[in-house]
Amino acid sequence: MKELEKPLVTIILTAYNQEKYVEETLASVFYQTYPYIQLIVIDNASSDNTLALVENFKSTAPAFQIIKNRYNAGLCTAFNQGLKIAQGKYVIDLSGDDILMADRIEKQVECFEQLSEDYGVVFSNAENINEAGRRVAYHYPVDNAGKSLSKVPSGDVYKNVLEKYFICTPTMMMRTKMVNELGGYDESLLFEDFDFWVRSSVRYKYFYQDEVLTSKRILLNSLSSAVYRKGSGMLASYYAICNKAYDLNRDQQEFDLLAARIRTFIRKCLYAQEFELALHFRRLLNYIENPGWQTELIILLCRLHLPVNFAYRFYIKNLKKTLTQEGFSF
Repeated sequence: MKELEKPLVTIILTAYNQEKYVEETLASVFYQTYPYIQLIVIDNASSDNTLALVENFKSTAPAFQIIKNRYNAGLCTAFNQGLKIAQGKYVIDLSGDDILMADRIEKQVECFEQLSEDYGVVFSNAENINEAGRRVAYHYPVDNAGKSLSKVPSGDVYKNVLEKYFICTPTMMMRTKMVNELGGYDESLLFEDFDFWVRSSVRYKYFYQDEVLTSKRILLNSLSSAVYRKGSGMLASYYAICNKAYDLNRDQQEFDLLAARIRTFIRKCLYAQEFELALHFRRLLNYIENPGWQTELIILLCRLHLPVNFAYRFYIKNLKKTLTQEGFSF
């Protein structure tokens, strides 16, 4: 690319009570080898010292915009606030505790500029770090050359998205035009990634860039752990997304993959004591295929309203602590 042809990249950094990490995250943005960056920081009504640290950083760094929310509007709404004023050709959704490698944006822009317009997302590998910033694992295990040991889906990844979680969210660079066409993130949901993957990958291709370009912080109190907490709303969001996928599916294989995913959510409904929601998932599953005796057994247990949540959360908490120490995300 010629110097004058390099596109602007918008980074939307959402932060909530991340005073321990936000300065390191901001520094990783300003130490990029790629200079054409628009940074928008949204403080989601942090109750700790996060906002003060961001404002202090701004006093000594190049200009960037800060949006100060009076209440925690949630991840999806906060991102959309930044998206409304984003000017970049590409956009990155960055959490206030993750870290960009110094050449990440330069390498991802170079990659994106060589792809056709039907590619909406470039994503990469990441290293998982703990609270102290020590590397504990890689998102995709790597060989001695730093390349992924397994084949990572690339291109039309819609079926892969339905099947399982495999994309490391903070590594994504997205085509801003695509995100706007989708209407941004769905603000009725508690989280953004699974819904975004479903709605975008059915229309756009994804490209996997086989390099470690981001450090993802793995914390015990992450949002993902809330899925097992009764009344958290996480499983209700998954139910809404599964209904969207049902409407978007293009062939029988995709319905089969969705059915398998729905079965996992029915089990999670039992563990979270979201008994009525399990019946809704079962009804959706029945539109695709016969639930079968194993799923019907789980539904029966849900109808009996068994109080399994406390015991299961205790099990998950200890399991997750062990996996986090070993570098696995949960």
